[in-house]
Amino acid sequence: MSTSENQPTALIIGASRGLGLGLTERFLERGWQVIATEREGLTRPELRQLAARDSHLSVETLDMNSDESLEELYTRLAGKTLDLLMVNAGTVGSPDESFAQRLLTVMRTNVVGAMSALRILSPTVRAGGVVAVMSSELASIAANTQGGWEPYRSSKSALNQSLRSFIAENPQTPWSLTAVAPGWVRTEMGGPDALLDIETSTRGVTEMLMTRFNQRGIAFLNYQGKTLEW
Repeated sequence: MSTSENQPTALIIGASRGLGLGLTERFLERGWQVIATEREGLTRPELRQLAARDSHLSVETLDMNSDESLEELYTRLAGKTLDLLMVNAGTVGSPDESFAQRLLTVMRTNVVGAMSALRILSPTVRAGGVVAVMSSELASIAANTQGGWEPYRSSKSALNQSLRSFIAENPQTPWSLTAVAPGWVRTEMGGPDALLDIETSTRGVTEMLMTRFNQRGIAFLNYQGKTLEW
């Protein structure tokens, strides 16, 4: 996983499909070195096929819900400095679960897992770099006038609260933190009726993230770079 001195490096957590795979493609198009993670045992070929075609991409296995797995990845990254850490992995839960079980499922991954990834892996990010976590427009409490998408919506609101707490507790953090709202995208999670295709969303997210270098503090931004209400 060696890189040239002038080649920026991104770590994208949860890149086997959808937005994570799309973001991997966008950063590779920009000439970045990308380290992308997939869950162990996941039988989706697209990410591995992309790695076989592009030597700038390397693939790691990771269970974001396991601190042990996160720590092992941190150890494997020893000596590497990241320009960008993107925590994309998340879940909407299963409709077969009860409301209570589904709430626990999404909170475990979307909040606990994401914040654990942030805390364990962010020390690899250089000063002036970017840390981003995939949130959602649905996370906005101020903008919630219609309800729906529970308990996913609540998990993303809790995630945003945790991200703000992290920065409040760590004001000297030397990189910017961004809660990313990618728009309603035609992925397995977003469904076929969503407004955006993956390329449009991920291209916008990538361009927005480029504006966050050499910044400090936290922002809640959508794929067009618009600031959203918390």
